[in-house]
Amino acid sequence: MFDIITIGSATRDGFFQGINFISLKDKRFKTGQGIGLPLGAKMPVKKVTFTTGGGGVNTAVTFSRQGFKTALISRVADDVSGREVILGQRKEGVYTGFIQIDKKIRTAYSVIFLLPSGERTILSYRGCSDNLTEKEIPWSKIKTKWFFIGPLGGNEKLLKTVINYCRKNKVKIGSTPGQKELQFLKKNTSWLNFYDVFILNQEEASELTDLPYQKEKEIFKKLDQWVKGIVVMTKGPLGAVVSDGKNIYQAGIYPQKKIVDRTGAGDAFSSGFISALMKNPKDMETAIRLGSANATQVVEHIGAVEGILTKYDFQNPRWKNLKMKHFKIKKAF
Repeated sequence: MFDIITIGSATRDGFFQGINFISLKDKRFKTGQGIGLPLGAKMPVKKVTFTTGGGGVNTAVTFSRQGFKTALISRVADDVSGREVILGQRKEGVYTGFIQIDKKIRTAYSVIFLLPSGERTILSYRGCSDNLTEKEIPWSKIKTKWFFIGPLGGNEKLLKTVINYCRKNKVKIGSTPGQKELQFLKKNTSWLNFYDVFILNQEEASELTDLPYQKEKEIFKKLDQWVKGIVVMTKGPLGAVVSDGKNIYQAGIYPQKKIVDRTGAGDAFSSGFISALMKNPKDMETAIRLGSANATQVVEHIGAVEGILTKYDFQNPRWKNLKMKHFKIKKAF
């Protein structure tokens, strides 16, 4: 019996630092800003760091470091990147027997251009990650108390199969859905009722509810009607807002020593938050503190895994206090 099984992507990540990019501003960029390199040039790279990542990997590491018996369901190839993913998970104490091996398509890979500010541009090759299939999951061997569902590349059949398994076997569900999963859930809101912990960022919450992202009260009113469990809306540097249907918790963030890399911060918050709830379902404030602390530590390191907290790290006095407000729903906002 596992405490939790995570399902999601596994990637090999290469971080490239110290490149002399040209800063660009153009309306054709989604953010209005971009980076440029001279065509045909050979540019020096001061530092390269290789790590593993992906929603499945990142969250599995948190759960394992928090002392839970953890397994990962993901898909890699029998190549250098795939073997590094499996080796890294084994070193973390994560069970890898459910990882699927693709014989045709290579392991997912990301090239990440990392800027001194901690911002980054990611070139993402999805690889065999999108071939993760419910058919190769040995369901008779799946025994767990929790399932954490990460982005599944829009595989609706896989999502439905996992949720139905959890319903049938009384397994709790935590999730940070990807964009394609959110599109499905927006059209099929009845499925939201099966989530015990549903986590999304402010922009995603706005899109899912068709409400302006500033209208938090209205967003949570709608989400609380759809989701039977806990709803978490993360707000980046502004912290997070959490609702259990009766109470609202508003929290800021911990002071950061230095932002090195924002990759994996969302996964770190989500898995830290759920880890604390697994230990004490009624202690919402500790859950928010662990989620925020985990995310803070991650952005202070290169890669999505390096900074993840252990259960002993969380005892550091640095993580003892976090600015937080608690309201009853009727008096919230």
